[in-house]
Amino acid sequence: MNSFSAGFPDQNVQILDGGKLLSRGASEEWWRGAVIYQVYPRSFADGNGDGVGDLPGLLGKLDYIAGLGVDAIWISPFQRSPQEDYGYDVSDYCDVDPLFGTLADFDRVLARAHALGLRVLMDQVWSHSSNRHPWFLESRASRGNAKSNWYVWADPAPDGTAPSNWLSVFGGPAWSWEPRRRQYYLHHFLASQPAFNLHNPEVVEALMEIGRFWLDRGVDGFRLDAVDWMCHDPSLRGNPSAHHPGDPIPAKPFGMQLHQNDLLHPRTLDVLRSIRSLQDEYPGVTTLAEVSSQDGAFDRLRRYTGEGMLDMAYTLRFMRGPLCHETVASTLRWMSEHAVGWPCWAFSNHDVERVASRWNPQRGQPGYSDSEAPASPTFLRMLMAMLLCLRGSICVYQGEELGLPEASLRQEELRDPFGISFWPDYKGRDGSRTPMPWSANASAAGFSEGQPWLPVPLAHRVMAVDVQEQDAESPLASWRDFLQFRREQPALVRGSLQALELPAPLVGFTRTQGEQTMICVFNLSETAERAVLPGTRGARQAWGSNARLGRAAKGGRQCILEAHGAIVLEAARGTT
Repeated sequence: MNSFSAGFPDQNVQILDGGKLLSRGASEEWWRGAVIYQVYPRSFADGNGDGVGDLPGLLGKLDYIAGLGVDAIWISPFQRSPQEDYGYDVSDYCDVDPLFGTLADFDRVLARAHALGLRVLMDQVWSHSSNRHPWFLESRASRGNAKSNWYVWADPAPDGTAPSNWLSVFGGPAWSWEPRRRQYYLHHFLASQPAFNLHNPEVVEALMEIGRFWLDRGVDGFRLDAVDWMCHDPSLRGNPSAHHPGDPIPAKPFGMQLHQNDLLHPRTLDVLRSIRSLQDEYPGVTTLAEVSSQDGAFDRLRRYTGEGMLDMAYTLRFMRGPLCHETVASTLRWMSEHAVGWPCWAFSNHDVERVASRWNPQRGQPGYSDSEAPASPTFLRMLMAMLLCLRGSICVYQGEELGLPEASLRQEELRDPFGISFWPDYKGRDGSRTPMPWSANASAAGFSEGQPWLPVPLAHRVMAVDVQEQDAESPLASWRDFLQFRREQPALVRGSLQALELPAPLVGFTRTQGEQTMICVFNLSETAERAVLPGTRGARQAWGSNARLGRAAKGGRQCILEAHGAIVLEAARGTT
């Protein structure tokens, strides 16, 4: 029997020589402060040359992920699916889609990841299924079968129209007609993604059985998709308008409503408690919830991760707005004021524009042609340090460690139904889902020997892994170095956070764990800035990028940050 310890010193995870997980370890909170690497398997690595990434491809790249210094991986959906929403429409929750491999392939990924000290989280899409799932096929057949109430069904209004004014995120009504039942069914996204009726305890328990299937197999936790969409108002009351007369009509009508009744229902908390009870059956596993960008996102994050609830949650809210002093400072104040619950922070994922483009300060300036223009190395290092210094756990999206910009695709290259529907006002999610570039000069940048399902941008080839591994100043080298640095600082992993009141464009905070206090300051602008940091007279510079400590001043040391500078200080013991 072998044992390994990864991430935190109190872990003691035991595995067999063959890699099968025996015990998830004495530490039931390995996730607290963990760095989780998100793999979008379609685009990570193709093991069979069909142009689509798969589990054998992922298996071959696990050593690379472990070499970054992360603690876990989150694998986006690979269960059986018609792939109309690219895996987020599941037709069999307990099998692997042949596109990605087999259950045996997944077992090999799990065993190798555990042998490398990586925990494995998998996506669970429990707010809706595919319309090809056997449960839905039975439910739609009649009003009197055993699963007739497993999805959300409703009679038409007296004039034959939909039961309510609810809208789909992907455009149009959130209701589709089913002639077999003479009723409408609810779908928050595509019409092929019918919503579960999670007010029905039988459905909740069936989903918990799915969870047990994967947890018994050795999975270390779940990322829970679209939690805010899990429960609706059973009385189907209409949503009020959020649109003011005279305002322009948006491309996405979903934004014209206040979503008070179609989602965010209090019953969601009961469903999450059921998931927590399942989790408690398997000590050492974790749960990570996705919180939408709807108003009140940070408060929901806090409630979803409170006592007796899930472990972690991240919100798309922070990934929607601009990178500005007001947004960052208000978020830091929120973290200072709400120490209960545990956030997980992400700057990029498969649903949003890549952060290297979204927040690039050069965007819109003369000479900045499109989203593929690279961000400056100092800007990328500042984003990296800010993300990895925040209180909470961290999600890193594949390619973020390379500084990849958003891919600019032509309309005919799109696969995302969301982008196809709303082009050109919204170009969809494919720009963040293009293949991972492994080798600059290889076919499809080393992603596949076949024609990739999405094109590999030329701008990504020059940022390929093999290029960056030869450059000690590359974004990849910076991520590896900083992740190692962070691992050695208890305050940055699990410490409390207190926001610093700094003048714009500077933002900063302290992280404290036991006797260690780290002081983190970031310059959000392209202009050099100076600030005196109170209580830092004896502090030492632990890490810096485009920044340095200046002379001593009254009450502390002067901090000098050039354009997008970032600095991390360690306070002298007993001075904070």
